[in-house]
Amino acid sequence: MTDAPAALREAHHADVSGGWLRPAVFGAMDGLVTNIALIAGVGGGGVSSHSIVLTGSAGLVAGAISMGLGEYTSVRSANEQVAAEVAKERRELERHPEAEARELADAWVARGLPRDLATQVAEAVRRDPEEALRVHVREELGVDPDDQPSPWAAAISSFLFFSLGALVPLLTYLFGATELWLALAVGGLGLFVAGAVVARFTNRPWWTSGLRQLLLGAAAAGATYLIGSLIGVQGGL
Repeated sequence: MTDAPAALREAHHADVSGGWLRPAVFGAMDGLVTNIALIAGVGGGGVSSHSIVLTGSAGLVAGAISMGLGEYTSVRSANEQVAAEVAKERRELERHPEAEARELADAWVARGLPRDLATQVAEAVRRDPEEALRVHVREELGVDPDDQPSPWAAAISSFLFFSLGALVPLLTYLFGATELWLALAVGGLGLFVAGAVVARFTNRPWWTSGLRQLLLGAAAAGATYLIGSLIGVQGGL
């Protein structure tokens, strides 16, 4: 029994428009790496467990707010830039429709479409101003004006997943353990699991994706631990 062609199945592609997935993945990874490295740094300096929890909690809150605000500003700015370019294209279509139709036909000819067919299709598209605008924006800007990511979805997703990621290396301390190595081990496990989960969306081997994230986090933790050890406890922490 053969599978039905993918083109006949609805939604056979994953959502790659941005949405919530990118900020969620970035937020979780950043939360894990940031707080693992932060805890390793202050722990390497010899501070108390209470100070580590305080530092990690402050890093969680500050980082989550920063990530949320940064994602909102970034996505909104990108959407506003797209809107400005769409408005520019709309004006050109209103003022110079023939020239815009020729430009569209030329683009299709460059892709291998016969000149006569490309011209006919471009003229057909020109009869519907809104469809013409969508087609021109897709062809010239490479974006879909009707499918832009939500800045609120990106901000909330980034905030929540950064918080979850940053919480993981703090769990052992919150449950009463005081060993730095245990917190770093739990954080490393979190990095590996997060990388393995990401592999589900990218069709890469789960273990290579998990190992990659673990190694990156270990490099960051090793660097901050070394710095913390060299500086030591200062100011009566």
